[in-house]
Amino acid sequence: MSEIHSQRDLAYVRTEEAPAMPAPLTISGPIGWMRQNLFPTPINAVMSVIFGALLLYVIWITLDWAVFKAVWTGEDRSACIGDGAHGACWAMARAKFGQWMYGFYPFTERWRVDVVAIVGVLALVPMMMPSLPYKRANGIFLLGIYPVMTLVLLTGGHFDIDLSTWLTIGAFVAAIVIPILLLGFVAKIIQPSHALIASAAIAGVVALLLIVMSIDFGLPFVETSKWGGLLLTLVVAVTGIVASLPIGVLLALGRRSNMPVVKLFSVAFIELWRGVPLITVLFMASVVLPLFLPPGTSFDKLLRALIGVALFSSAYMAEVVRGGLQAIPKGQTEAAQALGLTYWQNMGLITLPQALKLVIPGIVNSFIGLFKDTVLVGIIGLYDLLLIVQAANTDQKWVAPQTHSTGFFFAAGVFWIFCFSMSRYSMFMERQLDTGHKN
Repeated sequence: MSEIHSQRDLAYVRTEEAPAMPAPLTISGPIGWMRQNLFPTPINAVMSVIFGALLLYVIWITLDWAVFKAVWTGEDRSACIGDGAHGACWAMARAKFGQWMYGFYPFTERWRVDVVAIVGVLALVPMMMPSLPYKRANGIFLLGIYPVMTLVLLTGGHFDIDLSTWLTIGAFVAAIVIPILLLGFVAKIIQPSHALIASAAIAGVVALLLIVMSIDFGLPFVETSKWGGLLLTLVVAVTGIVASLPIGVLLALGRRSNMPVVKLFSVAFIELWRGVPLITVLFMASVVLPLFLPPGTSFDKLLRALIGVALFSSAYMAEVVRGGLQAIPKGQTEAAQALGLTYWQNMGLITLPQALKLVIPGIVNSFIGLFKDTVLVGIIGLYDLLLIVQAANTDQKWVAPQTHSTGFFFAAGVFWIFCFSMSRYSMFMERQLDTGHKN
């Protein structure tokens, strides 16, 4: 037996030098990534080469037109006309840049727009970083104080609120407060004390807002008809985005409610607004809505457009959120009820956080679609970024073969930057909130 073991051991002892083997393929770094993703098979390698060459060609002709052959300086269209002017006319873009950013906002008052933008960025960036503290205080500022500050700075404040406007605002507040009181005192869905607190808070916020709006801050009043360019695009987009999410969540909960009246109202609202195009909504808000207001009441055209955009996007957001709610197993709700949690505790602490996390791509997709749809406000005479770029192209001082394409290229670049940023941030949030376990 010992001889057998010794022979087996000796069999694994190499008596000659091993043959040389080729070096292993690189599996890490840029070369490894290319081997794994671009050239894993001959067919993939051919397709990668073809599409890579096509991409390089597109990048080259774009850079050649936008950079190498572009005209960067000039006082009028003569600089962009001639044998050497075959590229983008950035001289026109430099001359019209202020108008593209601010619209027809008075030049001496543009500092107010700059303050709003700087404060907004300084408040939004820390809110988007998960590791920074004071999220609640920052959220209260962004959702409570910053909108009022923006309204005062951009318009100048000191609104002249007449009796008919007071009555209209009172009816609007009553339309929100009365259902909350009914839910608390009649349907017993929420505690009566909570219903009173919520109603008082809404009425107090509206009253405080009206008081602030009536104060004279010494700023010249700037009509919304003078707003335009990127300023107007961001106002419409941000208002629609901020308003659509909470309203959409409430509509999604209402559509899944067991109360017939609430469910019927939610279904009717969602199907009505999803059944008409946004162009029709804007026309209705601009032309038909004033017909339902008391005589002598006039709503600003921009305000009417903001209301229409917010309600339209809320209907689509409701369906996105409803998809997330349906993806949560019923056992989650049953477990919450077994623990003695109320409906709103279950929704706020268990169901909604999971549902919203699941539908982050859908939510951001709706935000991106809404941001691009802001160009439709130009149909009702609001000079958004795209419309004001088109208006600049008709200036006889800068009419040239390349001015139209330069303006549209600039507008496309601005939209791409904002939409791509939202897309990348949504991917970042998905990775941050991912709780899955991979083998």
